[in-house]
Amino acid sequence: MAVIETYGISKIYNPGKVPVPALNGVNLTIEKGEFTAIVGPSGSGKTTLLNIIGGLDKPTGGKAVIQGTELGGLSDRELVDFRLHHIGFVFQSYNLIPVLTAIENVSFVMQMQGRPAKEYHQKSMALLKEVGLEDKIHKRPSELSGGQQQRVAVARALASKPDFVLADEPTANLDSVSTADLLDMMLELNKIEDMTFVFSTHDQRVIERARRVVTLVDGKIDKDEIRAA
Repeated sequence: MAVIETYGISKIYNPGKVPVPALNGVNLTIEKGEFTAIVGPSGSGKTTLLNIIGGLDKPTGGKAVIQGTELGGLSDRELVDFRLHHIGFVFQSYNLIPVLTAIENVSFVMQMQGRPAKEYHQKSMALLKEVGLEDKIHKRPSELSGGQQQRVAVARALASKPDFVLADEPTANLDSVSTADLLDMMLELNKIEDMTFVFSTHDQRVIERARRVVTLVDGKIDKDEIRAA
């Protein structure tokens, strides 16, 4: 079952001035349960593609369809609500709220969804335990290592019960040990919960463990390699 479909996606920045093409006719289908890395040199369009798939940016041409819903047909308010309930995000810089503890950061998205306090507290506890941080629930981001902050970010991404998780350079600020631990955890979630992960990365450590590698060059798909699990 396809969770992500893009049809002829193009993106041009500064149209009408000095146009900067970022994507050019990208057709991509991601099935449920995939563990996919989108790779390529700097400026190849990796982050732009993830942002369009995640509804954070709009294409100049083509369309993105998520779980059968065309994002271009949604109003801004509908798009915010769609992201909240269907897409989990993990960013390079973690994007945790500094004044909130780990458990408060994880529960925040569920509060925005209007879920009951008892439910979001229990779910946050369970998620932090799942990512190995049950002893850090009351720590603020400044009291956590980079690897621990990224684990909180993954727990937060999963809190909304998303259809898939988009991870933009999630290991860029992590050392080799933290990277290995994070990938182990994500692969385990992928295996046990059939959670779909899509990464943009230039990190060879991530690429080596991906089950599918899509290479972008100059805004186009140059290679699409599916590996044995």
